[in-house]
Amino acid sequence: MQKLSWLKRILPDRFILALLCAIALASFLPIHGTAAVYYDYLTNAAIALLFFLHGAKLSRDAIYAGATNWRLHVAVLLATFALFPLIGLVSQPLLAGWLTPELLAGVLFLCLLPSTVQSSIAFTSVARGNIPGAVCSASLSNLLGVFITPLLAGLLISSESISGGGSLNAVVDILVKILLPFVVGQIARRWIGSWVAAHPRLVKFVDQGSIVLVVYGAFSASVVEGLWQRTPLSALAVIAVVCAVLLAIVMGLTFAVGRRFFSREDEIVLLFCGSKKSLASGIPIAKVLFAGSALGSAVLPLMLFHQLQLIVCALVAARYGRAADAAEIQTAEAVSRASR
Repeated sequence: MQKLSWLKRILPDRFILALLCAIALASFLPIHGTAAVYYDYLTNAAIALLFFLHGAKLSRDAIYAGATNWRLHVAVLLATFALFPLIGLVSQPLLAGWLTPELLAGVLFLCLLPSTVQSSIAFTSVARGNIPGAVCSASLSNLLGVFITPLLAGLLISSESISGGGSLNAVVDILVKILLPFVVGQIARRWIGSWVAAHPRLVKFVDQGSIVLVVYGAFSASVVEGLWQRTPLSALAVIAVVCAVLLAIVMGLTFAVGRRFFSREDEIVLLFCGSKKSLASGIPIAKVLFAGSALGSAVLPLMLFHQLQLIVCALVAARYGRAADAAEIQTAEAVSRASR
């Protein structure tokens, strides 16, 4: 049983396998022509539905619960939108000889994204951290990321990679395609919130299914434009190494800062919320920001980073949880001895 548990942690989950299948299908049977135009309408509708359900699902009380811990939230935001972009910028000249311009833009785009919500909170819970603080930090990161990510992308990523209109039009597109459905979902929460909460599997299916649709469309457009002819296997290996090094640096720094300046519970929040990047938000934002031929390359580093962060953070959270269990046992034994 223990071997099977380790195997489940190492192997990709069903969601990642679905993404890999979408990439494989797009590589051999890409959608193109008129069908691609109608497929684009479908993916836009799926993205709107995704963020509508996010709005209907996210409790306002949960958002406000940890809002007073401003030091923690500032630290998470600095790690997400300052530390990550700084590392991404520094790495650009170092990687220029190894990666195509599109993949370089994808690595930098990865560094500009907000943190995850669900998995950050889940790992914080497993590690016995500050769950309300994680809810507030991760939610705030995602909400601010709707504005900050496209603005940073417009400033830091070359204009050739960004789709027409620049960062201002990208913000408008994201407001219409992402934030507006989210706000409508929040308004509709009073009527459908309980139903959404009662059907988590359906919501998860829509959430992940919309991302799979976008990935297939993104890679189809890139394959038609010659993605695999322009992306050698050596570049994929370099991206995997870059993602591993990036995750190690950020987790190491957030751990050190958390251990020095925060309580154990808040240290865990900073570690998990500050070191993770959102695939759910990243792919829809990339679809708005990047031109069709650059989209597949832009999301490829994000997909590799996403899988890696899930594996590493699961192992780290489990270790924190075991340490907390051991501490509780020691405390109980000490109290028992003292009462004798």
